[in-house]
Amino acid sequence: MTRIQIGAKVPNSGPLPAERGIGAMAAELEQAGFDSLWVSDHVIMPAAVSSWYPFAEDGKVNWPTDAPYIDAMIALMAIAAATERARIGTAVLVLPLRQPVVLAKQAASIDVLSGGRLELGVGAGWMAEEFEALDVPFADRGPILTEWIGLLRAVWTGQPDPVEGAHYTLPGGLHSGPVPPHQIPLLMGGHSAAARKRAGTIGDGWLAQQSAAELDPADLAAGIAQMRRAAAAAGRDPDGLRTVLRIVDSAGRPELISPALPALSDAGISEIILDTDWSVPGSAAAAGQMLRTAEQT
Repeated sequence: MTRIQIGAKVPNSGPLPAERGIGAMAAELEQAGFDSLWVSDHVIMPAAVSSWYPFAEDGKVNWPTDAPYIDAMIALMAIAAATERARIGTAVLVLPLRQPVVLAKQAASIDVLSGGRLELGVGAGWMAEEFEALDVPFADRGPILTEWIGLLRAVWTGQPDPVEGAHYTLPGGLHSGPVPPHQIPLLMGGHSAAARKRAGTIGDGWLAQQSAAELDPADLAAGIAQMRRAAAAAGRDPDGLRTVLRIVDSAGRPELISPALPALSDAGISEIILDTDWSVPGSAAAAGQMLRTAEQT
């Protein structure tokens, strides 16, 4: 079995960021040996969500919408300051809701200050109410996502060429610093055919999501094959792409994941992201160690 890297989600919503500290939790997870540390993203939440949630069988949001939500980029900066080794990233950032030049600046700054450890999982988004609140046309989120990816990469060069897009115009003669010390990977989130195609044609890979109780390596393998076909058709090297799997509902449940590691590896998953259980001291570290032991056997 090819070694699967094991990442952890650092809670950036709910009471834990204030109670335990994002930096403190990140430092503990890095010390426990996790390869990467990730945060999630929402800018504003409605009191009631009527949009279909694509990652639940019943399509319903299963968390309180009035929970405090630390901004993803600010949370990453706190993680970067508290850690030295682990890669850091978003799983996933709703890219169309962000001002692209400002986001490019934020990401470049975090990458520089973290020593080149940043990668961004990005997606088109699914919550229409959030788009309405931020005055972004929900129906255009796919084209906006594609355009913003090009803008990010242009700004990261330090001297972007002019851009005349359908949704944004960037004049010429500009300088943007700092320049990231490495090519910041952009992993495409989502499970639609369009998301998998984007992962192959313009992304650096795919950031998938499944529940710990419903892991489906065959579905993941099919999605990876679709991504690779799209990459080949676009003249890109499919072998240069990778697939990361965020496993939700996984806190305190490593026994559901350990037996699935060989099948996930065979499907083409190179990394998993686990939820973390902070209700029992040391449980997050113990879960990581259990999975690492299972991977080596």
